[in-house]
Amino acid sequence: MTRRFEFEKLGQDGKARLGVIRSPRGEIRTPAFMPVGTAGTVKAMMPESVASTGADILLGNTYHLMLRPTAERIDRLGGLHKFMNWDKPILTDSGGFQVMSLSNLRKMSEEGVTFKSHIDGSRHTLTPERSMEIQRLLGSDIVMCFDECTPFPADPKVSMESMRLSMRWAQRSREAFGDRPGHALFGIQQGSIYRDQRERSAELLKAIEFEGYAVGGLAVGEGQDTMFEVLDYAPDMLPEDKPRYLMGVGKPDDIVGAVARGIDMMDCVLPTRSGRTGQVFTRHGVLNIKNARHQDDPRPVDESCSCPACRNYSRAYLHHVFRAQEMISGMLLTWHNLQYYQDLMQGMRGAIAGGTFDQFQSDFHAQRAQGDIEPL
Repeated sequence: MTRRFEFEKLGQDGKARLGVIRSPRGEIRTPAFMPVGTAGTVKAMMPESVASTGADILLGNTYHLMLRPTAERIDRLGGLHKFMNWDKPILTDSGGFQVMSLSNLRKMSEEGVTFKSHIDGSRHTLTPERSMEIQRLLGSDIVMCFDECTPFPADPKVSMESMRLSMRWAQRSREAFGDRPGHALFGIQQGSIYRDQRERSAELLKAIEFEGYAVGGLAVGEGQDTMFEVLDYAPDMLPEDKPRYLMGVGKPDDIVGAVARGIDMMDCVLPTRSGRTGQVFTRHGVLNIKNARHQDDPRPVDESCSCPACRNYSRAYLHHVFRAQEMISGMLLTWHNLQYYQDLMQGMRGAIAGGTFDQFQSDFHAQRAQGDIEPL
């Protein structure tokens, strides 16, 4: 097992990249989808179950964990991996996005952000230095720079000021991160939908030097067409020999489109959140388990899926337990959705390796266009 953090590109088909990230806690096959474990748990899942779907890495949330149970407590108890019983790699976000989206009464300055907790109203200050300290206490393998997630829409002047602040914070994050062999710090490209700003952000980040680079400031309401327009050029501005991470994405067709444009890593709450609300992702698109058409259907959600929900339970049962608000509903549907996402990643990795990624994309879209199987 390596003691270092390193990325190797194993193949390419068009812009789609096949690779592996090696870290002391294990290998991450890319393209990779990271399930979100916001508060030290992937909701409705046991860690062993998440691993069984094929996930190589989880995402943890700095903002939520610093407020409850606190990074200091997790550190005293042996770090986040031990605390949540996950021995594979963990990436932690910087807390910046949640501060902007969840906290009321926040005040931003050059130094950082002061905000009130959404839990109990207590006051906190998050700076690049404090974000690095929290993520070090958590013991995460991949640490994200502290940045401001530029709101959308933003006019060019506002976006430029926000991007420049994030780049100054990136420099401070790098200095505060220090020398931590086996751990990685990722810089985050900003610049909203403005190509010249994205270019400038990439130049500044490359000058600082990071172990990986994220494309930030997307999936914030701009729509898929606009996101893809930015992804047509933004990943190409980042180093070829480092992993590229698109934050907060997304729907299955977002993910396939992002990989086609050179993205290596993604995360999103969608598969887990949807599982708890009865939305089920399949090769044939999205179905809603609460619809009456499923109540007498003895067939599985997806006959080609290996998850327990599909192997052992009918649509009729899954419809019933969702309607009855039984906990097993969220557990089974979340497991299925995470399995679908990991199967999608595995399918893309195989297609890139075989030089058939264009065909994979065509088949993916054609299958989804067919819609769900006919009702009985």
